[in-house]
Amino acid sequence: MIARASEWILFVSVAGVLYPVVGYPLILLVISKLRSWPVRKASYLPQVTILIPAYNEAECIARTLENKLEQDYPPEKREIVVVSDASDDGTDEIVSRYAQQGVKIIRREVREGKASALNAAVASVTSEIIIFSDANSCFADDTVRKLVENFADPTVGYVTGNLEYTHSGQTTGRGGGLYMRYENWLRTLESNVGSVIGVNGGVDAMRRSLYVPVPKEQITDFVLPLHVMATGSRVVFDESARSMEEANVQMGAEFRMRVRVALRAFNGLRYEKAVLNLIERPLSAFCVVSHKILRYIGFAFLLGAFLANAALASRGWFLRDLFVCQSAFYVLALIGWRGGLPRGIRRVTDIPAYFLMSNVAFAVATFRFLRGDTLATWKPRAG
Repeated sequence: MIARASEWILFVSVAGVLYPVVGYPLILLVISKLRSWPVRKASYLPQVTILIPAYNEAECIARTLENKLEQDYPPEKREIVVVSDASDDGTDEIVSRYAQQGVKIIRREVREGKASALNAAVASVTSEIIIFSDANSCFADDTVRKLVENFADPTVGYVTGNLEYTHSGQTTGRGGGLYMRYENWLRTLESNVGSVIGVNGGVDAMRRSLYVPVPKEQITDFVLPLHVMATGSRVVFDESARSMEEANVQMGAEFRMRVRVALRAFNGLRYEKAVLNLIERPLSAFCVVSHKILRYIGFAFLLGAFLANAALASRGWFLRDLFVCQSAFYVLALIGWRGGLPRGIRRVTDIPAYFLMSNVAFAVATFRFLRGDTLATWKPRAG
């Protein structure tokens, strides 16, 4: 009886681990063959506002502003607005030096987080299209133009671009880079059938008419696309709209970032629960569950697979070898968490370490969500 229960737990757990990573993309491929929905892009030059929320970004804000001023987009149709969330490290003074080049700054005296900062900034925006950039995001020269071309299609309400991580070879940088490449491939599939689930918050754009104020404890990068989907408009991915950011190379910082993103995504789904309505929006509900929810609770499947496999390891060579493979994977992951490893060892441990770190972070986020935690502010690039 116990063995039979362990077999079922192992089967369900392995399926729960593999489905979001392999099964879901395969289903999207089949749907796209049966019903593809390409974006009708065209040359389009509306008035745009580039919004940059910033908190203590003195180290990188000048480089970011220079990057946005150099965009291949008509200057008379572009404004740049930095909203400082009570920065106290000289960020505001640096931004003020660009006033003669048309850069505006909105200072908030009380720090309340990205959502409140964007709400305050958007209230004064009259442009048709809002471009969102992180304070450390550097766009390719044509990124604004590439993002905006998608809005020539009236069904499109939100566009996310291609975020590329640069790194110096450390574990988190390479693991994060591989994760983003996989995510971008998945977003391409989702765009082909409807809307993407999850966006790159540092290189996004949306119609001003679709923006709604977001509660300060919510994650704008998640709630706003879900809201756009709920209105019936599409959220699409454009791989040609490129942005670069320096990857986290400290495992602790990446871990805190993963906890924060997952926790706020759970709260965002509770806030925009209309997209989970299987009757009214079956495709969006299917994609959200497959891409996000099952991914975030994958730690439970991983634990179930390991424990059930341990109980069954003596029942044949296949189950024994499967348990050895699982154990070896986690040993490599734990080794990869250590700093200062030789490059050859890092090549073997990078992916297991990043995978395990992410799932532990998702477990922490799930526990905090069930406990009722929310989060509005954090330290840039430190989680």
